[in-house]
Parts: sequence; C-alpha cells; structure tokens
Amino acid sequence: MEDVQKHPAPVAMAIDRVGVKDLRLPLVVRDRAEGSQHTVARVELSVDLPERFKGTHMSRFVEALENFSEELDYASFKKLLADICGRLEARTAFARFTFPYFLRQTSPVSGSRGLMGYTCHVRGEYRDGRLDFTLGVDVPVMTVCPCSKAISREGAHSQRAEVRVRARFKGFLWLEDLIEIAERSGSSPVYTLLKREDEKYVTETAFAQPTFVEDVVRAAAKGLSEHPRITWFRVEVESFESIHDHSAVAAIERTVEKS
Repeated sequence: MEDVQKHPAPVAMAIDRVGVKDLRLPLVVRDRAEGSQHTVARVELSVDLPERFKGTHMSRFVEALENFSEELDYASFKKLLADICGRLEARTAFARFTFPYFLRQTSPVSGSRGLMGYTCHVRGEYRDGRLDFTLGVDVPVMTVCPCSKAISREGAHSQRAEVRVRARFKGFLWLEDLIEIAERSGSSPVYTLLKREDEKYVTETAFAQPTFVEDVVRAAAKGLSEHPRITWFRVEVESFESIHDHSAVAAIERTVEKS
C-alpha cells in the first residue's frame, strides 16, 4: 500500500517532535517498603521528523509500547526509546510517563495510617544511543507565612504549597528520597488522615517553623544538592496563597558536582 507519510512535505521544514500523548499504560514501579507497586501511567511519545517527510507513523508508537515490559527502570526506558527510534527511522525519541504513586503514612501522634498519593514523572530523551533520564515528583506541603506571624497579634496565614522536584542521578534513586526531601522543606508535611491530637501537633509544629516560598525552595535545593547520587536537579515551589488571589513561586536549577 502507498506510504503517504514518506511523500515530500509541502513545507520542507524539520519538526522537533511529533507523536502521540495521553496513552494509558499499566506500570510496575519500584517501592522501597513493599518492593514494587502497580500503577497506571499517562504516556507521551514523540520523535523528530526530517524536513523531507510529510508525516510520521503514529501506529508504530503504540506497537513499541506493546513490547514494553511494564517494569519501569532506566534499562527498560532506554530500550523503549531505542525501539521507537528504530521503528520510526528517527534520530531522537522522547517519552514522558506521568503516574500516581502511593505511600502509607503514619499520623504524627495517633499513629493512624492512610495512603498518600503523589504525582510522579519520568522523562527521557534518547539521541545517538544516549539517554537523558529525569525522575520527578510533585509533593504537597504546608507553609506558614513568617511575615504574617511576625506582624499579627493572633495567628498567621497558612496555605498548601507544592514542591515539584526533577532530578538526574547516577545509579538508582528512590522516589521516596525525593518525597522526603520535599516534605522536610515546608513548615509541615501534608497528611491524608489526621485525628484531633494530630491536627493540634501539625498546626503547632507548622507555626513554630514559618517558611516563605523562598525558604522552601532553598531547603529543598540544599537537600537535593547533598544527596550522594543526584547530579542535576530543578525544584520549583508554588504556594497557593490563602489571602491572595494569586500564587507565589520560586525555582532553583543546579548541576551538582560530585567528588
């Protein structure tokens, strides 16, 4: 049958990325406490397209996913992208997996247990046999405003913030490591289940540790810089301000030199 995609393009211009997104894929992810957990990823796949081709072969992205092992790690991700490059005769292939990841939390006083969900990201770009692989997670925290606390006779405004961490690394990096660094950076972690004694503890702990969005991003960056396996990171914090109709944001990106 005629391969229309390989016809000359009416506008001879190379395309940086063309592909598919919002595919669903069962996924097995490493879990530090349980060994592994099953989840479902939203998948985006794309390749570069030379100026001489009219289009790419969209079905081949789905065919490549059919050969994916479902177990997510560096090797399986690299194999997937190498397969996509081969199937689509591309020099560069890109993939992004976004998936929920759950940890069982213990409330700080009552010891009540509850599942906490985090949005995780895996991003990879494969080019000339080399894979740039990035792991990320979005972590909610609580913040209390230091300025509001200093100038108010009673209380201070507090809000939820989100710490978005992206990291490259040597060896293996647990998602839990990134989550713990992020949760330590705010005034308090956020919990799924709190009894009254827990709520009292969390509120008092948070108000004893007020943090600007700048404090949160610096604390997270310090923790990421000190991790022995992280070689690059970007951390962004968005504070969903409770007394303003806007958010406060801060970001730090660094390459980490390891001795």
